[in-house]
Amino acid sequence: MEQLFSLVEKYISLDSIPKMGITDYIEILIITFVVYKLMAWIKDTRAWSLLKGIVVIVLFIMAAYVLQMTTILWLVRNMLNVAIMALVVIFQPELRKALDILGRKSILASAITFNPTGTVKERFSDKTINEIVKASFEMGKVRTGALIVVAHNDSLSEYIRTGIEIDSTVTNQLLINIFEHNTPLHDGAVIIDGDRIVSATCYLPLSDNMALSKELGTRHRAGVGISETTDSITVIVSEETGRVSVAADGQLFRNVDADQLREKLASIQDKTVDEKRFRLWKGRSK
Repeated sequence: MEQLFSLVEKYISLDSIPKMGITDYIEILIITFVVYKLMAWIKDTRAWSLLKGIVVIVLFIMAAYVLQMTTILWLVRNMLNVAIMALVVIFQPELRKALDILGRKSILASAITFNPTGTVKERFSDKTINEIVKASFEMGKVRTGALIVVAHNDSLSEYIRTGIEIDSTVTNQLLINIFEHNTPLHDGAVIIDGDRIVSATCYLPLSDNMALSKELGTRHRAGVGISETTDSITVIVSEETGRVSVAADGQLFRNVDADQLREKLASIQDKTVDEKRFRLWKGRSK
């Protein structure tokens, strides 16, 4: 036992262990949180399978280093810069999506809000919400598929340009007529901005989230896809089941009822505030 302790003291000295302060513990917590969030985000994207392949390659390189395979190590050293550039190209869609999400968080704006006039203009009226809800469930009763995107802060102009301009007041009759079978405008998505239907037959990006159920079709994947790239909310009516679903923040909420749909739409309505005040947290008033 004494020989063991002497061997440990030979290689490890208590004096050589750095002392940790409060800042060091905070740094460890921050790094742990960032790594956890990064891994959780990667797991829900196509990058997860690519990452597993990279891990296999790293293990192979470590084995080559232990066995002193000089030729392989020479190739690795000379190809390292090229490999880094290749990773940037391979993960370009995922990196772009991550930076886009980070840019839309508005952490400071959500923590401190100054409201000098006490009035915030609502993005769309309660009437618009009621018309969307009524149209969605009326179409669900007769199994008419629908895809309705409601804009929030992010611009949807690049998706609006892919469709046919309408610029009309939101009414349930118009929405039902647009998505009616065998009509010129039924294929694609309708985009609503404020109290206006701005475009129909719009093309949306499909989600590559592997966690989505395999039974979901293109309509649901398009609804989730647009919610991953923007802060909009998408209402999806299934043509097969007639059920209504909502896509928001990259998540799909299936089989919602009228009250749940109304609540989701109200969350991006930005209702008018009457009183004047300086708020340190937006949710405090609710």
